[in-house]
Amino acid sequence: MFLPFHPLSLSLSLSLSLTIQTKMSPFLLRILLPILLLVVILPQKSNGEFEQWCVADVQSTDAELQAAINYTCGEGGADCSQIQENQPCYFPNTFKDHASYAFNAYYQKFKHNGASCYFNSAAITTEKDPSYGSCHYDYTP
Repeated sequence: MFLPFHPLSLSLSLSLSLTIQTKMSPFLLRILLPILLLVVILPQKSNGEFEQWCVADVQSTDAELQAAINYTCGEGGADCSQIQENQPCYFPNTFKDHASYAFNAYYQKFKHNGASCYFNSAAITTEKDPSYGSCHYDYTP
């Protein structure tokens, strides 16, 4: 059996709903407004820079990556000790992973002296920290 809504009950429910919303609004504003102001006012990064790491481009060949690893870990002066056997970044033991670590080590060490993350187009920058497990990729602000 269908019973239509009575106009008085609809009016009462609308009025009750509006009353509750009106009474809660100042309370919510007192809590949410300061939080919103803090989020807007406080800077996310004090130096205005984004964190960037340098990693191997997945489109690079193993030969390109090996040549770049030889440079960065040799005459380039990057500390590649963490990708040596029995070290935290040795596994996975792939050209891509070892090159990513070597590229980043070089880039972080020399970026303030004009170094780029290029390595004959074998590398790219990322804003996602490539660290994993006990293998930590350095970041220098």
